Amino acid sequence: MAEYGYFLACEEHGPAALVEQARMAEQAGFTSLWISDHFHPWHDAQGQSPFVWSVIGALSQVTSLPVETAVTCPTMRLHPAVTAQAAATAAVQTNGRFRLGVGSGEALNEHVLGDRWPQAAVRLEMLEEAVQVMRSLFTGEEVSHHGKYYTVENARLYTVPEEPVPIDVSGFGPAATELAGRIGDGFVTMSPDADAVERFRRGGGATKPAMGGLKVCWAQEREAAVATAHRLWANEQLPGELPQVLPTPRHFEQANELITRERVAQNVPCGPDAEAYVQAITAYVEAGFDAVYLSQIGPDQRGFFDFYRSEVLPRLPG
Repeated sequence: MAEYGYFLACEEHGPAALVEQARMAEQAGFTSLWISDHFHPWHDAQGQSPFVWSVIGALSQVTSLPVETAVTCPTMRLHPAVTAQAAATAAVQTNGRFRLGVGSGEALNEHVLGDRWPQAAVRLEMLEEAVQVMRSLFTGEEVSHHGKYYTVENARLYTVPEEPVPIDVSGFGPAATELAGRIGDGFVTMSPDADAVERFRRGGGATKPAMGGLKVCWAQEREAAVATAHRLWANEQLPGELPQVLPTPRHFEQANELITRERVAQNVPCGPDAEAYVQAITAYVEAGFDAVYLSQIGPDQRGFFDFYRSEVLPRLPG
């Protein structure tokens, strides 16, 4: 049975707005939350980027919904030992309703401490070792680790949940998807790619959850929604590795000039037609995903939740 969650966008909203959206999501009938983890927004028009762990602490006090980072990079800006402590605390705060989504990151967020941005294969090696370190720390036992990329000495987490935090791995290409199958407790991606789900399952994912994310823009007028989606999230349409290697919001703004409104209109469900959203979400279910997370683009969050409560969620596959 598919589940439907809401995707909180830290790139676009401040802490108070994110907390209020979580309340509205639960009231509207969404059953879980994703929240992004960025140091920068993708570009300046999005305009925000609060520290995700502070926001998760606030979410734990206002909603009973499970929460997951989508996704955290535990390899450069945050050492895996520090990420493990943050995730363990989040799991305690949410009474075990926290999952740690991880990925190999983007230069946009991870180069800010002056680290060299490595090639994709190296980033995946770093991620695999980081997951090993974090799982060791989630036991609550003292850990010393001397690996290829990370050193941990006499580290112990004293505040840990009753069960280790599940770690779901993001994948946008074959190598990352296979890694998710091999080391992840679940799979995270952003397109209804049936081949990716199958690759994850064959690689060791078996019955573990596959979760997909989808940006939408509800509005009374479709053209206004397309304009909003193009202004705020044209970067979602950038091809290939560009989102992983561009280093600053300014570079994304330059790349976004190549993305037309027509391309956004073709790829992002926009406007007042409930059927367009039902079809887009159902594509994930038909591709084999166990959960789909929706993120409303733009400021009209209340209108989105009212619309989805009455017009969309009741029509989705169970």
